[in-house]
Amino acid sequence: MKNFLVIFLTLIGCTLHAQEEGWTISTGKVDRYTGIVTANGRIGILPEDKPFETRSVILNNVYDKESPLGVSKILLGMNFANLEMAIDGERITEDNSSDFHQVLDMKTAAFTTSFTFRDKAKVSYTIYALRNVQYTGYVDIKVIPTKLLKLQVTGKINTPEEYQDPVSTFRVLRDLETTMPILQTVAKSRLGRHTVGTSATFIWHAINSTREHQRPHLTHEKVSDYDNRLSFEKELKKDEIYEFAWTGAECTTQDFEDPQTESERFVIFNLLTPREDLLDQHKKLWADLWQGDIVIEGNIQDQLDVRLGLYHLYAFSRGDSDLSIAPMGLSSQNYNGHIFWDTELWMFPPLLLLNQDIARSLVNYRSDRLGKAKEKAINFGYKGAMFPWESDDTGEESTPAWALTGTFEHHITADVAIAFWNYYRVTKNKAWLIARGYPLMKEVADYWVSRSVKNQDDSYSIKNVVGANEFAPNVDDNAFTNGSAITALEFAIEAAQTVGETPDPTWQEVASKIKIHKFPDGTTKEHSTYEGDIIKQADVNLLSYPLHVIADEETIIKDLKYYEPKLSPEGPAMGQSVFAVLYARLGDAKEGYRLFKRSYEPNKRPPFGALSETATGEYPYFATGAGGMLQVVLFGFGGLDITDQGIVQQNPILPKEWESLTIKGVGPENKTYWVTH
Repeated sequence: MKNFLVIFLTLIGCTLHAQEEGWTISTGKVDRYTGIVTANGRIGILPEDKPFETRSVILNNVYDKESPLGVSKILLGMNFANLEMAIDGERITEDNSSDFHQVLDMKTAAFTTSFTFRDKAKVSYTIYALRNVQYTGYVDIKVIPTKLLKLQVTGKINTPEEYQDPVSTFRVLRDLETTMPILQTVAKSRLGRHTVGTSATFIWHAINSTREHQRPHLTHEKVSDYDNRLSFEKELKKDEIYEFAWTGAECTTQDFEDPQTESERFVIFNLLTPREDLLDQHKKLWADLWQGDIVIEGNIQDQLDVRLGLYHLYAFSRGDSDLSIAPMGLSSQNYNGHIFWDTELWMFPPLLLLNQDIARSLVNYRSDRLGKAKEKAINFGYKGAMFPWESDDTGEESTPAWALTGTFEHHITADVAIAFWNYYRVTKNKAWLIARGYPLMKEVADYWVSRSVKNQDDSYSIKNVVGANEFAPNVDDNAFTNGSAITALEFAIEAAQTVGETPDPTWQEVASKIKIHKFPDGTTKEHSTYEGDIIKQADVNLLSYPLHVIADEETIIKDLKYYEPKLSPEGPAMGQSVFAVLYARLGDAKEGYRLFKRSYEPNKRPPFGALSETATGEYPYFATGAGGMLQVVLFGFGGLDITDQGIVQQNPILPKEWESLTIKGVGPENKTYWVTH
């Protein structure tokens, strides 16, 4: 019995160790470095591989024009997360530090850097984009001296040069005996659309840091209005553990009438809230997010890759924001931070299964911009609502005019409506369907009726579009565009009946007669004149998943075998994932797993595994690719599907490379699904 107990406890310990391994990704010093962002759905902080350096701060849904004649572009925020540290007068750099180590803890969304400075001190700091105080970041710092030393620390607000008229100040605010030192910069965004206010301060945990006589003396240095600094000095004895924090808040006129003062209040809140309470709230909110999780046993690398994808979808979104997710989330300004079909078709389905709160924000983003979509339809001679290919805070078309996608890639309008009906099918939130869901779906259905052209044989065509395969512009009867229009029309009929309305009979008339072209052998043609060209990404195969327009196994297999060799190696990451889902659903775990790995592995960037959009690209983190990879696990191997009965599981299958798959927190009932051999 004793031996059994020892074995049992050993196994438990191994399991716990494996679970911890599945939550953290770490690295030492490397030659090639792509950082991992810490984000909270409002701001994203991207660290560097140098002590105390941060590459960027990105602000969600805050745009200004990229140039006087350009389109909107998401703001590069003021960088409040850069610090400097000097010991005995020598600034710490990558050249005079050793044992450099960085760890991303996905469970708590914490990014920790640690190193040794010469033979004098061990230093570590952890960056948080606080989930609970969403416009703020927090850098928690620890110094352990190995001998007597003098420490100098500088916190900075670096304002990008594109900003206009910055005013940089330092003030000590006072309420009775409480004093609150505030470093601050206020400026106009690059073309003056927004005022941005950024405040920051130091926090000392071990003392009542709000009383001046207990705080180290603070020195303000304005190198320029674009480089605002606050410093202190402290003598430390050998082995005297010294802990403090630097916190910053960034607010804009996109969200606040007075962003300057509001940024001060956020900093004061962080200053006067005990560290344990502040960080515990942040960690609790992340624990709530991780109730929706994917656990892979038997393959630690796949576990880390999948969880990193899910971490990014959670980090880039909020359930209380009514905002959407750009292809690169809050990791960069790539694609100008605009919202594409990437959200509805790729990122939304995993979030809909695992977090309906966030899913509601994503659909509400579109609902809030329905008025602009209706205006666009009228402006182009159509009825109903026509959503932009690229959307910003306004809901107007924000694609650069030279890109044909902005004028002709119309399937986005159907993609939005499909996401709306799927949200209802999962949540059964009828009040939402009546107030937001059906009104949008009705307008989308009216759009597709007006957009379709009746042919002489009584069929309908949708002409002059750019499909999902953007290598083929201005074609007629693109397979995915037509298939998504059919699906949106059919869903609108169901939605009308659900809310007690009578659906327009032309919806069914058009839906039943929209053309899907075929080759003589029955393979689906990508568009009416397609002749086998290389394609940018999956198009035809989307009719089988996620649309279910093509459901017979023979055609699915024909389309898979025909189009996989056509995929361009320069195409985006998510293209392969559709093929992987379909093979898994056909019961072919080997092919499903091969394409699962191919859907993202070539796009991983060292040292953390951040996904770029393409195998040759460098921009992190491609949240669209994460959405595709997660769909393989959930809707392919996991066998989950969204139906009129809600979420169901049908024919799950496990790759031989995995021992088991557990999907937790699925749907409103927080169900758990297991898949084993």
